[in-house]
Amino acid sequence: MSAAISYMSAGGERRFIGEYDEERRQWKGLIAVLGETLLKDLDQQTIDSAAALLYPNASAATRNRQVYTPVSAILRHAGVEMRLRRPKGAQGKQRLDWLQPEQAERIFAAAEKIDEEFAAFLIFLCYTGCRLSDALKLTCDRLALAESFAFFEETKNDEPRAVHLPPIVVTALANLPRGMERGKQTVFRFRKNGHLYNLLKRVKAKAGEDVAFVTFHTFSHTWATWMRRYAGLDTRGLVGTGRWKDLKSAARYEHVVVSEESMKANLLPTPKRKRNKAG
Repeated sequence: MSAAISYMSAGGERRFIGEYDEERRQWKGLIAVLGETLLKDLDQQTIDSAAALLYPNASAATRNRQVYTPVSAILRHAGVEMRLRRPKGAQGKQRLDWLQPEQAERIFAAAEKIDEEFAAFLIFLCYTGCRLSDALKLTCDRLALAESFAFFEETKNDEPRAVHLPPIVVTALANLPRGMERGKQTVFRFRKNGHLYNLLKRVKAKAGEDVAFVTFHTFSHTWATWMRRYAGLDTRGLVGTGRWKDLKSAARYEHVVVSEESMKANLLPTPKRKRNKAG
């Protein structure tokens, strides 16, 4: 339990670790199931049992996200090396939804009517490809609008990343009333909680039914897709942005552009149409 509390106190994601019930004076969730287990006694079987107990009817992807991933993060934070086997099918079915430019424009416009800073936040996600957790922890002292630059000392994939800010992002951030001269304060005031997700829900409802599929991660997919389709980056180019660690991770976006080879279909023979004889 102390390792989990230390991880959360250091700013670690606590969403699936559990919460303290003040009325009953006890922890609920993952921390309650594994809380009394010493780190030296924590093994694969114990973690598998905890996942089955907490989420008996859940998919492998859900168990992975809500048990194996937080346990792995806690172990890393405590300096414990352990090869944790994820459940079969842990990656789930990879979805690759992205926004058309016109859809994104409607979302930004709808967000601006609800909350100007939230609109800037969505623009930041869409035009930098940053993960939600990384964007939320970005501090003002790691931002240089005059240089169109932001820096993450450590991203979710454990690597630093320098990020270019396109003009639309610079403008959105520069126009925020609070300004960016706030030192160690986070750029955005939001936290990963119900309020944040409710804001996105309200924006989608206002922007139109065709954007109901959008999640925060959709903006990352949109950035990668646009970088392929409109900026002309190939898979190696995407990896070169620092957003992905390897070619395999970025290869999923190969399918969003028509290959040069497939365009050779324009050379295939086609039937000659007979002209209609006048009169």
